Amino acid sequence: CLNSPMISYLRGTVLAQKERYIILVVDKAIGYRVHVTAQFLEHVQPNDDIELFIHTHVREDSLELYGFSAMEELEFFEQLNTVSGVGPKSALGVMSVAPLADVKKAIIHGDPALLQKVSSIGKKTAERIIVELKEKITVTGAGEKGGMSITENVQLFEALSSLGYKDSEIRSVIRHIPAESKELPEKIKEALKVLSKRS
Repeated sequence: CLNSPMISYLRGTVLAQKERYIILVVDKAIGYRVHVTAQFLEHVQPNDDIELFIHTHVREDSLELYGFSAMEELEFFEQLNTVSGVGPKSALGVMSVAPLADVKKAIIHGDPALLQKVSSIGKKTAERIIVELKEKITVTGAGEKGGMSITENVQLFEALSSLGYKDSEIRSVIRHIPAESKELPEKIKEALKVLSKRS
């Protein structure tokens, strides 16, 4: 297994889109099953031409590919995998609960609530992720200013979830909540307004 080829990058066409992975056809001849985040699945369609940075996970009985649209995402995924108790599927789950900047900010601020939304991540594992990665990661792009805090994000997520909305719908709508919305009821109102326009 140690001699298995380590795939680091793929460019091709999406053949199929499943619940947790895509099938990517390369050179019109070879199809790879690539596990991707929930956010990525929301924005990709069959026949899309895409490129992915790849983490190859080799075990005794299998070889799995995990794909990311940005090198920063791949690097964070691999950092998560260095934490005891976090495997590639759990790491992908962590990256699927919220945008990358929000997940990183949750770790930097020492807030385990967002991490614990992954079914395979308990309180101890969430705290271990924070302790081990807090000093190793930085937030780029989204930065620290504007938008909602992690606690507000989790509260809004749980409120909309209790109303019966799917996780994918909630993740998508949270990105469109105006930064000037201050109180949780106001945020819920704004979110419902966006959701009603989509239904």
